[in-house]
Formats: sequence, C-alpha cells, structure tokens
Amino acid sequence: MISKIKQYAADTFRVESAAISNLTSLLTDDFDNAVTDTLKCKGKLIVIGMGKSGLIGSKIAATLASTGTPSFFLHPGEAYHGDLGMISGDDIILAISNSGQTDEILKLIPFLEQNENIVIAMTGRPDSTLAKHSKYHLNVAVQDEACPLQLAPTSSTTATLAMGDAFAMALMHERGFKAEDFARFHPGGSLGRKLLTKVKDVMRSENLPCVSPSMKLSDVIIEISNARLGIAIVLDGDNIKGIVTDGDVRRAMLKYQNDFFDISAGDVMTKSPKTISENARITEAEEMMIKNKIHSVIVVSEENSLSGIIEFYNTMP
Repeated sequence: MISKIKQYAADTFRVESAAISNLTSLLTDDFDNAVTDTLKCKGKLIVIGMGKSGLIGSKIAATLASTGTPSFFLHPGEAYHGDLGMISGDDIILAISNSGQTDEILKLIPFLEQNENIVIAMTGRPDSTLAKHSKYHLNVAVQDEACPLQLAPTSSTTATLAMGDAFAMALMHERGFKAEDFARFHPGGSLGRKLLTKVKDVMRSENLPCVSPSMKLSDVIIEISNARLGIAIVLDGDNIKGIVTDGDVRRAMLKYQNDFFDISAGDVMTKSPKTISENARITEAEEMMIKNKIHSVIVVSEENSLSGIIEFYNTMP
C-alpha cells in the first residue's frame, strides 16, 4: 500500500500530467502561424515573463537558442527601466503570463506596438488583456493546480514549460535541425564530444592484430593476447575476410579438442564482420556495438580498406 507521503507525489503527477494532456485540445491555428512567423523572423525571439513565469521563460529561451532559434530572456522590469533598447523591430516577443494581466508586461505593450513587434502571448486566459493585444495566443489554461491550496503555480508552470518545449520542437523540425547543428551549439563536455568526434579520431590504428587465413590458431592466440583487444583481424592481402575473437577460440577448443592446434584462423573466423567508416561519428559506432552486442568494430577507409579498430570504451564520455 502506498504511503500517505508518496500519495502526495502521486497526486501531483496525476494533476500535472492531466494538465499537459489537455494542451493538445487547446492548440489553435495561432500555434501554426506563430511557428511560421518565427521561422521568417530576421531578428531574435525575445522571451519575457515575471516571477515563476520568468523562470520558465528563461528555460524556454535557452531551449530555443540551443535548437536553432536565436533567443534570449529579457526581464520585463529591467526592460521598462532601460533595456528596451535590446529589442529591435525585427524581433518577435514571446510574453508569458498565466493571468495575462501581469502589470510589468502590460506596460511594455505600447512600446511593442509602436515598434511593430510581433507578440506571441502564452497565457491561461484567452480573454486577458495580454492575449487581446497579441498577434498570436498560445493557451496554457489548466483546471487545477497541484497545490492543495490552489495558490502555488504548479500545473500552470508545467503546462507553460511543455508548451514552450512544443514550440521549440516544432521550430526544430521545420528547420530540419540535425545532430551536427546541435553539436555546434554544445561543443563542450561529453555531449559535444560524442556528437562532434569521428571514429578516426579515437580508433586504434597502430599495432593491429592482423593474421592470415592460414595462420595456425595457436599463433592467432598470441596475436590476440599481444594486442589486448580480444580480437584478431583476418586479412587476405588488403581484403578483410573475417575476425577471430576470444569467444571463437574458446568454442574451437571445445569443438576440435585434440585437433585444436592443427586448425587455422580461416577455419574458425567469423566471416563478413561488422565494419564502420572512419568518418562516422562515434555515436554511430556506439549504437552499432550496443545493437549487435559486441565490444569492438573494424574501421575502414573510404576505399573499404582496414584503417583501425574502435572499442566500446572509446565511445564513452
């Protein structure tokens, strides 16, 4: 049986998930048109909001900026006291206010109208002053706050954040924003490394354990042991014929027993091994290894000749 304290959490999840689910029914053509105008925007998308709406707005602006839409957050109080110079006529304003009656935001409307800025309002009241003075309105109305007193913004801020994410993702899809673009905006840390680094940057290319199809398995074991990769690459000239792994050796010992030292690499090798281009991203190598449950992949050049080996740990942050 769930405890009383856990029930508080469960009730919060239920109320807030219901608020998000209901947003689909609140979508209108204003969402389509707001996305379309933002795609055409020659300036920036400036997000404004007070209090909790401002905190949510900061996150929305950050998401937009990192997914291809130039954006920043502007505090409406600071804007009213001198920062309006940061807004050009080419900018679009995303104004967030659950009530649609936030005084600090409404004070900016005359300037924005005179400046001919497109204003997108995100409120919980389509009949509010802010909604009526905006070109587009994104409705984030909720029936109930998760707060038992119906005072602290909970469901309403969650719904606002979800609508902001939806807006950013719609723009991202319409721009054809790709992983390479995302990586350019996130060059630091493990995320940037994984998205920007290519296989050739981390592969092992020297002292590779290469053997011929005719090499005795006893000698292949030595090559595998010396390389410490758990694998030997079987080459016939420049052609990759297969691989011999630690597992192949163990299975051969059980199968051939007394004849084990008479067999060759070609007898036990795995033919047509998995390969990956040296110009592929390490994320692709990681996905290949996870999907095929292997710990290393042979790396080939554009001419399909052997370039190296990449191991699973090389793809880790």
